[in-house]
Amino acid sequence: MQTVLISGGGIAGPVLAYWLRHHGFAPTVVERAPGRRPGGQAVDIRGVALEVVERMGLLERARSMRTRMRGMSILDPDGHEVDRSTEATFSSGRLDSEDIEVLREDLVRLVYDHTSAGIEYLFGDSITALDEDESGVRVDFAHGPSRTFDLVVGADGLHSTVRRLAFGPEERFAHHLGSYLSVFSADNFLGLDDWQMWLRDGETGFGIMPVRDNTELRVAFGFASAPLDRDHRDVATLRQLVVDRLASMRWEGPRLAEAARKAPDFYCDAMAQIRMDQWSRGRVTLLGDAGYCPSPLSGQGTSLALVGAHVLADCLARSGGDHRTAYARYEQRMRPFVAANQALATENPGGPAAEESVAHAKNALSLDS
Repeated sequence: MQTVLISGGGIAGPVLAYWLRHHGFAPTVVERAPGRRPGGQAVDIRGVALEVVERMGLLERARSMRTRMRGMSILDPDGHEVDRSTEATFSSGRLDSEDIEVLREDLVRLVYDHTSAGIEYLFGDSITALDEDESGVRVDFAHGPSRTFDLVVGADGLHSTVRRLAFGPEERFAHHLGSYLSVFSADNFLGLDDWQMWLRDGETGFGIMPVRDNTELRVAFGFASAPLDRDHRDVATLRQLVVDRLASMRWEGPRLAEAARKAPDFYCDAMAQIRMDQWSRGRVTLLGDAGYCPSPLSGQGTSLALVGAHVLADCLARSGGDHRTAYARYEQRMRPFVAANQALATENPGGPAAEESVAHAKNALSLDS
């Protein structure tokens, strides 16, 4: 039985672990955080990704968790409504679609609960070194003892440690898209009832949606910026930057700034894509944002993670564990799908991609091809 170490306990890693175990492999998931990460924006499960969730037996449960928006308002910088829709929202697309919008933390919990009983999870640890030879990959950890695995998969996000160790520094592969995104929670001080609000003021803007039966707001604040000379883990500096920018906005800026200051789930990072000529090197390969992050601007990061996990596990199973053959087939199958979905982020700068483009991209792969 081949052993596979997966770095990253978000969505891509546990889903890959599920499918690897299904095919007879022995997966282990290592996650830097001490447990499941809370917070995050609403994410979309679209097109062929719905089929992955259905094959896991989780589709109905995912549907029960979906957001229940009635529509959205578009506001001017002073908070006056200039447009509205009861047919679609910027975060999820058409409200009558079969696609599912769900809070990221809910999807993480759903997948973890579905896999935790039969898969080894190592929380509160991270990979510090990889040393490959003909028999496997020796992995050093920040806290636990070194271990050897047959294969290693980096599913550890935009700032992947596995990618850095196996392929080189992040700046070789990250392509900045000209902006940053901050996401945080707040009390529903606006009294929103299953209704989103979107506002743009020059090079800043935000979307606000109520969650948790309208008891809480999830705020997504974006601002144009060249790459900042700050580590993405410097949360205090990034938080202050967001607070200052929000405080200068006219409509509800001070209250949003105070919410950002206090939010326990504050997040801020660059809008960037990862573009690589090759996702695999030796016994190591990359999955999801680590190898081909499309950025939240595409709305397809979660779907790429779900589909990529299924395809990678399928390729390993069909190759009888021959990682060279499996990795080559994985890239051959996934690259057109990745290209179509990454293109959504840049098709319409400052706005969503066309419905026709999303419809094509989300279905641009067959799981059984």
